[in-house]
Amino acid sequence: MITISNIKKHFGSLEVLKGISLVINKGEVVSIVGPSGAGKTTLLQIIGTLDKPDTGSVTIDGQEITNLSSGKLADFRNKHIGFVFQFHQLLPEFSAMENVMIPALISGASRRQAKEKALSLLDMLGLSDRVNHKPAELSGGEKQRVAVARALVNDPSVVLADEPSGSLDSKNKSELHQLFFELRDRLGQTFVIVTHDESLAELTDRTIHMRDGMIVDDTRKEQEQTVEP
Repeated sequence: MITISNIKKHFGSLEVLKGISLVINKGEVVSIVGPSGAGKTTLLQIIGTLDKPDTGSVTIDGQEITNLSSGKLADFRNKHIGFVFQFHQLLPEFSAMENVMIPALISGASRRQAKEKALSLLDMLGLSDRVNHKPAELSGGEKQRVAVARALVNDPSVVLADEPSGSLDSKNKSELHQLFFELRDRLGQTFVIVTHDESLAELTDRTIHMRDGMIVDDTRKEQEQTVEP
């Protein structure tokens, strides 16, 4: 699903990623952990086509994306990648349903198609009674579930999450973590999650530890073994 080959990234004289190579399989729920400054978010942004590496390549769902033009990258991102952020980033003037519809409309769906898909996802996520509420009228957990629905509306191959439960209380955090696995089992998406939350990292199929711009440990839970580069 995702193949990363020898990715390097500098910001000025600072080398943030130092030759990252990684393969993530379809349907995996993968957590990326490590101290601040390890390069986790930079790696996630490169996978998500929000940033480009200085060297190396990224292939997602069979498409090498590193050298695509900005327009083609934007189109690929909208159709193949969903994003969930720490702070939901919902547009306050729109309802939950309208927020979920936006990526579908951008990708060319009709308003009827986008509305049907948004309502279906919101119902699946337990928000059928909140579809016409604006973000200010929703709880923290509800806002994040709307954000998850928005990430899924275009049936992306990959969902990328950056500290998705960082702003939630323990109850909503636990529910969101469980939701990722339910969605993977039901819809088949691949989830890549940057987190400081050890309880989430312990649940994922695989945990990738980063430090100083490198992968220092890659543990697959189902194999009960650790592979060190």
